[in-house]
Amino acid sequence: AVAFGMQSPHSSEQKTTRIGFEDLGELATQAAYCTEVNVTEASRELFGWTIPFTQSKYIYSYDVVVKAGFDFGDIQWNVADGVITVRLPETRILSSELDLDSFQVYHEAESIFRPITLEENNQALADLKQAAEENAVANGLLESARSNAEDILTGFFANAYDLNEYELRFTEH
Repeated sequence: AVAFGMQSPHSSEQKTTRIGFEDLGELATQAAYCTEVNVTEASRELFGWTIPFTQSKYIYSYDVVVKAGFDFGDIQWNVADGVITVRLPETRILSSELDLDSFQVYHEAESIFRPITLEENNQALADLKQAAEENAVANGLLESARSNAEDILTGFFANAYDLNEYELRFTEH
């Protein structure tokens, strides 16, 4: 009877408190898929020493999708003397999103004397996304985004102009 009476209740409630829409003019030309592992730790200390039984630690991972490209409105082009000149703005990170379905927990230990707060967890997720962006950029995301943008725009201009008669040049702002 005691086993049937014990429960682990969980509830969640959502409500939209604000919604807004905004026009976007982004051209996403490359995505990087990164799996990031994070370790979040917290403990209580006294005079520089960790107090026993106050350590909380989570080790987990998320997949992060980092997209790069351009603000489409900043792309400028002109046609003169058989040359189509396309000025591309600097390639930039457009977004980075956690894939919530990819969540994996490897270690979970929380002390009742020092739980990890929602603010600390939120900061850890922001740091995880930042690390994914840095890894993606370090592995060539921005260069790949630019190269793919040139391919996409070449196809776009090929539909409007005969590229056997026009030379297509890409420059930076």
